[in-house]
Formats: sequence, C-alpha cells, structure tokens
Amino acid sequence: MSKLLKYDGYNYLRQRLVLATLSGKPVRIEKIRSDDENPGLRDFEIKFLNLLEKITNGSVIEISFTGTSILYRPGAIEGGRIEHDCGTDRSISYFLEPMIALAPFSKKPFVLILQGITTDHIDPSVDIIRTVLLPQLKRFGVDSNLELKITKRGAPPLGGGEIVFSCAPIRQLKPVQFIDEGRIKRVRGIAYCTRVSPQTANRLVESARSLLNRYIPDIYIYTDVYKGAESGKSPGFALSLVAESNTDVLISAEKAAEPGQTPEDVGKMASKLLLNEIRKGGCADTTSQWLNLLLMVLAPEDVGKIRIGELSAFTIQYLRDIKTFFGVSFKIQPDTSNDTILMTCMGVGYVNQNKKTT
Repeated sequence: MSKLLKYDGYNYLRQRLVLATLSGKPVRIEKIRSDDENPGLRDFEIKFLNLLEKITNGSVIEISFTGTSILYRPGAIEGGRIEHDCGTDRSISYFLEPMIALAPFSKKPFVLILQGITTDHIDPSVDIIRTVLLPQLKRFGVDSNLELKITKRGAPPLGGGEIVFSCAPIRQLKPVQFIDEGRIKRVRGIAYCTRVSPQTANRLVESARSLLNRYIPDIYIYTDVYKGAESGKSPGFALSLVAESNTDVLISAEKAAEPGQTPEDVGKMASKLLLNEIRKGGCADTTSQWLNLLLMVLAPEDVGKIRIGELSAFTIQYLRDIKTFFGVSFKIQPDTSNDTILMTCMGVGYVNQNKKTT
C-alpha cells in the first residue's frame, strides 16, 4: 500500500486529485472550508469528483458526512465515451483542464462530452484550451486523434454550452527541451458572442486591433457568432487572443464580459493582458505552465528543460505537490539576460501500463 498523503483546505483540490490519479497514491484532504458558514465541498467540486469516478475504474471516493474531508484512492484511468453535465457554478474548463493531463494515459480512447458554461471570467475558456493547451500536448508526443470541438456556446449564468474532447492514449511521452522563445510574429484570436447583436463581435475586434496594431501588423481575429440553439441560454461575449512566435511559442490572454462592460472595454482589456503576458517572456504562458511542468515530470528518464516568464503562485504550489507525489524537484535557474527562468528536471519515465505496445 502506498502511504496516504494528507492535505488541508479546498485550494489546489483538482491538481492534488490529478497527481494522486497519475501516481496511484491515495490522498486525504481535510478541513475543506471547515470555518465557513457553509462548510464542506461545493457543488462543482462534487461534480468534479463524479467525473473522476466516471473516467477511472476502481477508484474509491469517501466524503465525510459534513463534506469537509475526502479520501480518494485512485483506480486505473479507463477513458471511453463519457457524458457529464458540469452545472453552472464553474465553467467547463474547470473540469476539462485536469482531464487533458489524464487522457493520454487512459486505457481506451477518450471521448468526453461536457455540458455547461464555455467561457467565464474565472477559468481559462475552452478556446484557450483548444488553441494553447492542446498544442503543448502535441509537443510531448500526444498527437493522435487529439481534438476539441465546441458544439454549442454557453455564457454564464445559465450556460447551455457543449464541447467534445477526444484523445487517443499513448504509451509514453517524449522528452522536451524548449528554451528558445523566438520573436512574436503574429496574433490570432476568437471574438465570440451569443444572444447579443452580431455587431458586438466586430466591436471586440476593432478595439483589440486599435491597441495591438501598434505592436504587430499581422493580426487576425476570427468572429464567432452563435444563433439559435447553438447559442446557449444566456447572452455573453468574450475575446481570446493568442500570440505566436517564430519558434512556435504560444502566449494567450482573454477576457469575458462581466456585467456593465462594453465590447470596447473587453477588447482593450484582453489586449493589455496579452501584451503583459508577452512582456513576461518565456516559452509557456501562465495558463499552460502547470501542464508543461507536469508532462516534463512524466516524460522518459531524460533531462527536460523549459523557459518560463515568471512563476505564478499556482505553479509554485504545483511544484511542491509534484515533489510530494512524484519525488521530483526542479532546478530553477533565473536567466538575468531577459528576466526569464529556466526550469530543468529529470523525467520519471512514466509508462501507461494500460496501453499495449504496438
């Protein structure tokens, strides 16, 4: 039996459950909002646990009577075709992000159909996952049948969106050394709107271009206007932007409309956030740091290296958790020539035992 790992608090719940699933180590998480007026797990966290149960085989999840502690004994990642309603407390991405890390190591090809909100202002949108996180997986050798389709858009509060994520399992990742950040050569983006005037998408594009054109001429922002049944249940609009360098670095930023914001506000804010991400430098943006570092740890027993701009608080905690579950420490080396950080580690040589060698 592996030793039971213990944690307190609801923060970083998803990443700990994912690391437990990959490492096969049981974990107990206690004191979940124990001092809160409404203690215990939230609805969306229970839905996430339900999803974990659906995609694994033989997992044991015990939730205490008050909901303030959970015990998770991970089973094997099974995969297959799974439908799941994510509710409307958090967006689909809250559920999808961890699945991207688990899907390559499943037994059967993953076909995951998730329903709910496609873009909100808490989690990365499904667009960013499709345009930024999936290409990172390809770099590590996960490329067969990897795709994300947005079949319906759903804005908060009522959602009504739907996505289909598919990924074929692999036996082992490829080691990666990615330290050349190159120069930004173009910006691509998606301005989407549902249940508002189609003109809204054009206004998003105009305001973003007014700022970004001073920086780079090659900008193309695709407008995605949803009508009728595909537009979900609530009005909404958002802009996601991706800057691409000549060495295939992808840097992303986005902004979803909050109450009282005009398309012009959203367009400008998204552009400023993008320029800020570009300024940080590195080969992985804030959104995709965790995925790159996790895949480097799971890669073959070889040295993996990546350059990042600055470590977010989330990533710092992620590195601590990786050390606890996998015993891997990163060498963190600041590069003073351009204020970036080189992260180096030795992979653990993780092999997907479910997948037979062909």
